[in-house]
Amino acid sequence: MTEPRIDLMSNELGARLGKRMFGIHQAVQESGLPETTQALVMLRASQINGCGHCIDLHVKEAAAAGETETRLSLVAAWHHSTVFTEAEQAALALTEEATRLADTHGVSDDTWAWASKHYEEDQLIALVTVIAMINATNRLAVTLNQLGGSYEAGLLTKALD
Repeated sequence: MTEPRIDLMSNELGARLGKRMFGIHQAVQESGLPETTQALVMLRASQINGCGHCIDLHVKEAAAAGETETRLSLVAAWHHSTVFTEAEQAALALTEEATRLADTHGVSDDTWAWASKHYEEDQLIALVTVIAMINATNRLAVTLNQLGGSYEAGLLTKALD
């Protein structure tokens, strides 16, 4: 299938739900969790889930916000790169375990301790929320066949304002 099954933003219920999800995103942005970390986490979960639409969106939004091409291209191989801080690595490890719950049987105590070393409690709540929300978004986009490739930076914000 090469066409979306449903255009969420042109559907009244879809648009309302999208705005509510965006409201959660805005609350997370007020948490003190670095926006760079949020972008990396959303990109990594989207890669794991094979969501072309979300990968396209998050790469373009992160690049527009000043993220480097090198870091964006290495997110999938963060274990084998030198461009991420230890805090970002801990967030990416948490993202992988929380995204692959069926494979990991949950988030390990070691990974949680690593993330807790770098983030305060409110930031941890925000981080777990970002991971949960991007996984939900990936599932919506993949199920509804939202395709990657045509997103332009800033479109999501305009659509949800």
